[in-house]
Amino acid sequence: MLMKAAPSARSAGFTLTELMLGVAILGILVALGMPSFQKMIRNAEIRSAAESVANGIQRARAEAVSRNARVQFVLGSGTSWTVQVVGAAPPPIDSRPSAESLNASLTVLPVAATTITFNQLGQIVNPNPDASPPLTQATFTATGGTQTLWVMIGTGGNARVCDPDPSLPATNFRSCSYG
Repeated sequence: MLMKAAPSARSAGFTLTELMLGVAILGILVALGMPSFQKMIRNAEIRSAAESVANGIQRARAEAVSRNARVQFVLGSGTSWTVQVVGAAPPPIDSRPSAESLNASLTVLPVAATTITFNQLGQIVNPNPDASPPLTQATFTATGGTQTLWVMIGTGGNARVCDPDPSLPATNFRSCSYG
């Protein structure tokens, strides 16, 4: 007896049309999300640069106390920096290249100030050994970013990263008017 062939079952895969439609939808979603993603990356670079400089300043202050010597924090080109003992030959104690935050730009106060010197007690030396005024504030921005951050150096030598956005309440720890 001959058996009848079973009707062919439809395969459980995707058709070419369904696959192309899925790729098109994915492409549209990626295109819509790309500007926000780029802003997020720029803002992360700003935060990275600001925190790097604040950490460098704190490192210089701690090294001045631990070495019982005058130690300088020096901003280089871009957002690079160096921590070194005043009058000591290279190599420096620590340094960071600006390659860590390529898109962040920096402005300082007072204008053209690049150095802050700490004495053996961790206090700011004013003026610096080269007679320049000490660095008191650094402002970080980036093209394509939406955030601006300040690194503020207090009179006692403490450095902190803050957000100058006036809409932040003074009770918010990120606010520059906090405390």
